[in-house]
Amino acid sequence: MPIGDRIDPYRGFNFRVELASTSEAVAAFREVSGLTASVDVVEYRDGNSRDLHPKKLFGLRKYTNIVLKRGITTNNELWLWYRQIVGGIADRRNGSVVLLDEELGDTLRWNFYEAWPAKLDWPTFNATSNEVALETLELVVEKIELA
Repeated sequence: MPIGDRIDPYRGFNFRVELASTSEAVAAFREVSGLTASVDVVEYRDGNSRDLHPKKLFGLRKYTNIVLKRGITTNNELWLWYRQIVGGIADRRNGSVVLLDEELGDTLRWNFYEAWPAKLDWPTFNATSNEVALETLELVVEKIELA
C-alpha cells in the first residue's frame, strides 16, 4: 500500500548566517546553537475558586543567547563589533540563520532581532593538536521568529 511521497528531514550542516552590517565572509560559521524560545508559566488562583489548583497562564516570552562558532581568520569584524559594545556604543543588529536544502536553496529562516555581542571567546591553543582554532561569539537577542 503506497503511502505517498517520502519527505526526508533537512541536514544540519547546510546553513547560512546573515548579520546586518557585516561582510558575507564573516558569516561563515561552523556551528550555531541557542535558537531557543520559551514562555514563562504564571500560576494564578482566584480567592473564591473551588478548584484546589491554580490556573496556568502564559507569561513573558524568553529567548536564549545565540552562540556562533567559526574558524578564526584575519577578519576582525566580530571583534570590532564587540569593541563597540564594550565602549558603550549600542550597536544592535538583526540577523538570520537560514537552513538550506540539498541544492543549497533557502528552506527555513530563523530571524533574530536587536542582537549584540555579550561574549567573545578566542581559541585555546595546544601544540599537540591539529584542530582548527575556533572563536565563539555569544549574541544576546530580544526576539527570534521562524519565518
